[in-house]
Amino acid sequence: MNTAGHSEATARRGLELTPFRGLRYDPDRVGSLASVTSPPYDVVVRPDGVHHLQSADPYNIVRLILPEAGTPSARTEQAADTLRRWLAEGVLTADPEPALYVYEQRDGDGMVQRGVIGTLEVSDPSDGIVLPHEEVMPPVVADRAALMRATRANLEPLLLTYHGNGTAAEVVERTARRLPLLDTTTEDGFHHRLWSVTDPADLARIQSDLAHHQALIADGHHRWATYRQLRAEHPSPSPWDHGLVLLVDTARYPLRVRAIHRLLHGLAVADALAAVEGLFRVRHLEVPLAEALEALADAACAGNAFLLAGDGAFHLIDRPDPALLTRTVPADRPAAWRSLDATVLHATLLEHVWRIPEDSPAHIAYIHDTAATVAKAERGGSTAVLMHPVREDVVRDLARQGVTMPRKSTSFGPKPASGLVLRALEV
Repeated sequence: MNTAGHSEATARRGLELTPFRGLRYDPDRVGSLASVTSPPYDVVVRPDGVHHLQSADPYNIVRLILPEAGTPSARTEQAADTLRRWLAEGVLTADPEPALYVYEQRDGDGMVQRGVIGTLEVSDPSDGIVLPHEEVMPPVVADRAALMRATRANLEPLLLTYHGNGTAAEVVERTARRLPLLDTTTEDGFHHRLWSVTDPADLARIQSDLAHHQALIADGHHRWATYRQLRAEHPSPSPWDHGLVLLVDTARYPLRVRAIHRLLHGLAVADALAAVEGLFRVRHLEVPLAEALEALADAACAGNAFLLAGDGAFHLIDRPDPALLTRTVPADRPAAWRSLDATVLHATLLEHVWRIPEDSPAHIAYIHDTAATVAKAERGGSTAVLMHPVREDVVRDLARQGVTMPRKSTSFGPKPASGLVLRALEV
C-alpha cells in the first residue's frame, strides 16, 4: 500500500520483523516438497480438498492446519501429537540459526512475487502499524487460537503488504540471485523458491527499512486476530508477542485482488430470485461462466451487482431499489463502505431479503474458486452468489480510515503456500 501518506507518517512506530529458526521439511523424508504443501487453511475446499491433500503425502501440512477428528478438542490434540511426532522423527527440522526468509512465487503467465517471511511484533489496529480491512468471525478465531495453543506453533504465514521500494527490496532482489534453500513446483502450476537471510548487515537493512512502514493485511485477518488474542493471554515478554508473516512490497510486486463468493445452503435459485423480484433488476443469462462474469463486471461499473447460479444458468441482479438500500444499509459509515457489494449483500440481501445468518456454516460458505462455487451450488440445489472484486485502492483507503469491510470481502493473491516454512515457539 502507499505508505507516503499522512497516516503512516504519524504512526508511533513501524513494522518490527524478527529472524527465527524456521521449521522445514527434510526433503529426504517426504515424497517431494510439492506433495507436502497446501493452500492456506481457509482456501482448501473441504472435505474433498483435505482428502486430496492427505493422499498426496502422509506428511502433508494439511494434517496440521486442518486436522480431522470427531470434536474440536480432538482435532487440536491430534495436530499437536502429529507435530511432536514429525519433529521427533526428523520429518520437520529447525534451521541451525535464526533467519529471515526471502520467498518467491512464479506462475506460468510470467507473474513473479517476492517477499520476506519473519516473525512480526503483534500490534493493535489503533497502533496504526498493521491495518485490517475486514471483520472477522469469532468462531474461526477461537478455532485457530485452539490450534496454535495446542501446537505452540505458527503453522503458516499470513500475507501482509507494504509500499516501500527501499533497502529491504534491494536485499530481497540480491538474495534471489543466490541458490535457494528449496525449489519446487506445486500442482497449481506455481513455482516456489525460498532463501534464508542470516547476514547481520542484511538483516539490519531489512529491519531498519521496515521500521518506517505500516502494512495492510492482505490475507489472514483471522490469524492476525488470533495472534492478538494469544498475545493478550500471555504476559509479555513471551514468544506470543510475535507472529509469522510474509511481507510483500507492492511497490515492486502488486498483488492480484479477487472476489470471495458465497454458497447459500438450502436456498434454491428460484426462491432467491422470487425474493428479489421488484427490489433488483433481474436478467437471465444463458451463456458460459466467462461471459457471465464479463456481464457482472460491466454491471458492477454502474453500481451493486451480483451473479446468481445453481440451476444451470446465470442470473444477473443489479440496480437495487434506492429506498431498499436506505432502509437496510447502516448510514453511520463512509459512503465508500455503504456502496460496497459485500455491504449490500450482507446488510440488504442476506439479512433482510433472504434472511440468512451470515455466521452459520450450515447456511453459508465462503469459497474462493468461482467454478467450484457454481458446481457445488448445482450439486446441492443451493444458490451461488458470485461477486466482482473490490479495487485495491478502495480497500486501502477504508483501512486507513479505520473502517473494516464486511468479512470475506476480498481475496488478495497469490497467497503463500503452507508447508514451506513453519515456526515453533520453543525453537
